Amino acid sequence: MQRRAGAGWRATAGGAAAVVVLLGAVGCKVSTADGGSVGATGSATGKQPPPLTAAPDDARGGGSPAASPSSSAPASSAPPPVAAPGDDGRRVRELQARLAQIAWYFGPGPSGEYDSATVKAVKGFQTKRGLPSTGTTDRATWGRLTGMTGKPTYFQLYAAGDQPPAKPDKRCLTGRVLCISKTSRTLTWMVDGKAVSTMDVRFGSQYTPTREGEFTVYWKSRHHVSTLYDTPMPYALFFSGGQAVHYSSDFAAAGYTGASHGCVNVRKKERIASLFAQVRKGDKVVVYR
Repeated sequence: MQRRAGAGWRATAGGAAAVVVLLGAVGCKVSTADGGSVGATGSATGKQPPPLTAAPDDARGGGSPAASPSSSAPASSAPPPVAAPGDDGRRVRELQARLAQIAWYFGPGPSGEYDSATVKAVKGFQTKRGLPSTGTTDRATWGRLTGMTGKPTYFQLYAAGDQPPAKPDKRCLTGRVLCISKTSRTLTWMVDGKAVSTMDVRFGSQYTPTREGEFTVYWKSRHHVSTLYDTPMPYALFFSGGQAVHYSSDFAAAGYTGASHGCVNVRKKERIASLFAQVRKGDKVVVYR
C-alpha cells in the first residue's frame, strides 16, 4: 500500500514538473519554493512582483502599509488673509468703508490702501471682539465685520474721491471738452475723444443745483472771488451765468459732506491748476447724468 501511495506521489510530482516545463515554454512565471520565480529562460529572479491587492492581515485590519512619499497628503496651511498691510484695491476700500460704518475707520474716506490707519482700525476692531489683534484681516475678522455691517454704497466706497469716471457722453467725443458726470462725480478733460485727466468734483445742493446741458467756457478768472457769497473761487472757468468750474478749499477739507452753490467744485488744487492752464475760452462743457 505504501509503495502504491509512493508511486502515486512520484507520478504526481512528475506531472507537476511537466506543467512547469510547459508554462516555461509559453513564457509564464512560476513561483519557486524560495519565493523566486522561473521565467521563459528557466532562471530564478529571486524577486516577486508586488501584490495587486492588500495582504490578508491588511484586509482584516491587522496592519497598515506605510504610505509612500509620493502619495502622502500635503501639509495643511492656514487660508490666505482677506486683506493685509501693503495691499490695495477694491477689497481694501470695502474693508475701510465697513469699518467706517461702525466708527473704527476715520479720515476723509476710504483710500483703497492698507496703510497704518487701516492696521490701527483693524486691530481695534479685533481687540474689541476678542479676536487675535494682528492688524491683518483674516477670514474670522472679515466674517465678523461683514456680519455687523452692510454692503457699502458706491458713494461710501468713494467718499474720499478717486472714483472711476463714468462712460463719457457722446457729446464729449469730439473737440476739446470738459466732460462732467453727475453720476460718477468726476470731470474728465477730453481732447478729440481721448481722456487727458480726471478729477473728483461736487455739485450744487437741491436748492442750488448745477445746471445740466452743453455749454462753452466764456470766461477764465485765476483769482476770482464770488460777489454773491464773498468766497474765493480760484482757477474759475465760467460756463453758465455765475456757475463755474473752480477749486474749493471746503471740498478739499469736508469732502462730499457739503455742496456748492451751483458751481462745479474741484478738490485737488494741482489738478485744477493744470486744467486751467490748458483750457481755452470757447472750449465745450458738457454736464450730464
